[in-house]
Amino acid sequence: MTKLLEKALEEVAKLPASEQDAVAAILLEELASEQRWAESFAKSQDKLAKLAEEAIAEYKTGRTKPL
Repeated sequence: MTKLLEKALEEVAKLPASEQDAVAAILLEELASEQRWAESFAKSQDKLAKLAEEAIAEYKTGRTKPL
């Protein structure tokens, strides 16, 4: 465990139980969200590669405009 996480957990431990539970729920939901994002991103690699190829092809044929 990192020192920063250790410090954060020490501070959370000072809170009343209901607030500790609220912080824990937020943290667990954030971790679950990150896991869902990682899984979704991993599953989309082929689609992203195809979109990148299309974008490069459009750029090479002059069908893009500078932002």
